[in-house]
Amino acid sequence: MKDVFITKIAKFLPNKPISNEEMEEKLGVINGKASKARRVVLRNNQIKQRYYAIDEHGNTTHNNAQLTKEVVEKLCDENFKTKDIQLLSCGTSSPDQILPSHAAMVHGYLKNGNMEINSPSGACCSGMNALKYGFLSVMTEQVQNAVCAGSERTSSWMKSDVFENEVEHLKDLEDNPILAFNKEFLRWMLSDGAGAVLLEGEPNGPNPLKIEWMDGYSYAFEMDACMYAGAEKKEDGNLKPWSEFPADEWGKKALFAMKQDTRLLGANILVKGVDSLKQAYAKHGIGPEDVDYYLPHISSYYFKEGLYNEMEKQGVPMPWEKWFLNLEHIGNIGAASIYVMLEELVASGKLKKGDKILLHVPESARFSYMYAYLTVC
Repeated sequence: MKDVFITKIAKFLPNKPISNEEMEEKLGVINGKASKARRVVLRNNQIKQRYYAIDEHGNTTHNNAQLTKEVVEKLCDENFKTKDIQLLSCGTSSPDQILPSHAAMVHGYLKNGNMEINSPSGACCSGMNALKYGFLSVMTEQVQNAVCAGSERTSSWMKSDVFENEVEHLKDLEDNPILAFNKEFLRWMLSDGAGAVLLEGEPNGPNPLKIEWMDGYSYAFEMDACMYAGAEKKEDGNLKPWSEFPADEWGKKALFAMKQDTRLLGANILVKGVDSLKQAYAKHGIGPEDVDYYLPHISSYYFKEGLYNEMEKQGVPMPWEKWFLNLEHIGNIGAASIYVMLEELVASGKLKKGDKILLHVPESARFSYMYAYLTVC
């Protein structure tokens, strides 16, 4: 088996940063009324700015595949061109269409020649699953290199017109708010962007990182869906998919809006996250003392203190000085977040040879978690 190294990292954040006060202008006002939930959600998540693939006139500047194409090209130079890529593995929770796959669309924009592609589905963990596929492919010498990416273009899912049809059908219902909180919650949480890495079997480049191992854990066998799109959650906790609704109901029920069961999220995301972390530690014979930089993808700073406390409670405390976060100024870009976080850490100049980095990515869709353990070469 070959050792596998991250030899290049890139990020692409579209357009200029968007402040909290500009968000509703970009995404649109629902039913002509300013959101009551926006300030509550923003106060809790503490995100100060984020990026949208929307210009100053409200027009879309990039689709998801174009965002990914841009970040892949940033990995390339005179010595490594897009035509040299042997495997393209791209994860996202917000593909531009159901078919063709996301990676196929990115490959179409690259126009770089024949190669293998892979499109893991899911939410935040899809970016890590894309990385693991590349990791295993290089490790087993199926390919000599792989480009792995995570990206999101959720702004198109959060625009007001996605919800307006539903609003029209709620106006006559006395006991319903204009928009249920679990649907509006994610409007103020998610944003756009892409991150990518180049994997090779040799420690090339100025800042190579060796991937020691990657692990994943799913709790779907015991947990209901928590974040979902293209479905409606029933009283018994099961999802009824869009394909089982008449077409004229799709807009009325805002079936394609992303939704979050916030009560299920708060009660379980941290407990299961630390439980899976302990399993990863035990499997590989390490602990918090073997980590120099801890990069957790948290959707909101609301969970930061809670995660710290839960790790203490379960006996695996992580000192604050090891944490590295960038949510406040980058925003929550789902599958891309961990790539952009790692890119920023490497660019900071803080790393030294031998440092150990732990990537920790949760996915609330049905509670799954991915880990990667890296060594600075």
